[in-house]
Amino acid sequence: MSVITSVDLVDVRFPTSESLDGSDAMNRDADYSAAYLRLVTSDDSLYGCGFAFTIGRGNEVCLAAIEALSSRLVGRDVAELCERPGRIYRELAADSQLRWLGPDKGVVHLARAAVLNALWDLAARRAGVPLWQLVCDMDPVELVDALDLTYLSDVLTAEEATGMLREQRPHHDERVKQLSRDGFPCYTTSPGWLGYSDEKLDRLCREAVAEGYRHVKLKVGADAAEDERRLAIARAAIGPDTHLMIDANQMWEVPEAIERVRALNHHDLLWIEEPTSPDDVLGHRAVAEAVRPQGVGVATGEHGMNRVLFKQLLQADAVDFVQIDSCRLASVNEIIPVLLAASKFGKPVCPHAGGVGLCELVNHLVMIDHIAVSGPVEGRVAEYVDHLHEHFVDPCVVRDGAYTLPTAPGYSSEMMPQSLAAWAWPDGAEWKRRRAEASA
Repeated sequence: MSVITSVDLVDVRFPTSESLDGSDAMNRDADYSAAYLRLVTSDDSLYGCGFAFTIGRGNEVCLAAIEALSSRLVGRDVAELCERPGRIYRELAADSQLRWLGPDKGVVHLARAAVLNALWDLAARRAGVPLWQLVCDMDPVELVDALDLTYLSDVLTAEEATGMLREQRPHHDERVKQLSRDGFPCYTTSPGWLGYSDEKLDRLCREAVAEGYRHVKLKVGADAAEDERRLAIARAAIGPDTHLMIDANQMWEVPEAIERVRALNHHDLLWIEEPTSPDDVLGHRAVAEAVRPQGVGVATGEHGMNRVLFKQLLQADAVDFVQIDSCRLASVNEIIPVLLAASKFGKPVCPHAGGVGLCELVNHLVMIDHIAVSGPVEGRVAEYVDHLHEHFVDPCVVRDGAYTLPTAPGYSSEMMPQSLAAWAWPDGAEWKRRRAEASA
């Protein structure tokens, strides 16, 4: 019998603020970071890796919460954990003392996501298949047993979820072949960080189109005149046939969001992302009702704290593009219910992935959505940024503007040992070198 013997924790931070990668109106100095864990087992060849994404300070707080949750796993039978992922999810969620710090939100929820990401990685490695395949091959009843459907029965019951999954099973093989051939379309945010110069914006937009992207997103929300100038540069660079989206990163009050989007829509916008507070369901609905007549959709969800918020956005018809985040929701157990609910309401899921390792995880989630949940790819696109993939053992691969189907066992969540050694905060080799250079 293989058991979990320990949990290794690493505070990993990258100085992305130095190049303004990841900069937006709300977060101008992001240092992309990961609260990273590795589940160690008594079988040296078997382990599971997971993480939560942060942007620097506070990463250590997330790690403390991960330690509090993951300590429950030490000494547990690996087979038990991998074969009943719903049971361990419910056990972690039922910790009333830690739940008081949430519930289902904040740092504890990020920690739950990280621990469960590691458990799903462990389960897929144990089965010898990539995570998307493990999930898609599960019997619908078994998969639904692993899902968190609490507080969702007014829009999605276990019976409905099982029926929806069964309905898609005859199409699995055909869709896997299609994804193997064509991949899953993605959009790029890499040209559009707010801190980039006009020259860099123009160059990266042109390179994106040349590389096959048909969707480009820009950060907005600071100065109105600057937004206008940058969007004009981007539209000229990408041409009239490439979709252009904007992301305000929660900067605006509701009336201002409506005014700003209307003023910018002559650039032919596909969506406005996070126009206001991520918790403001009725505010998002007001924005949506105001800008939809101009052909602009509302996208949100990267800060959607739990499945209940997504339920309310869907019930209120306040969102047009559902943006799950692989490390904000509590892993596969909570993400698939949102995929199912979005499918029921006829809303496309277009995941957020702007952060270290998020593209690697999202690559599996969009495959699960297309193969097992929602079906057609048309109208769906997942975010891609070209940062920090070199630090992962199984990095995502994008060709011609599309994610390719992962083939290695696991959730693609394992970081390179040399990257962990170099960028562990504060005493990794790279951070020590930088301090030495600064004091010289």
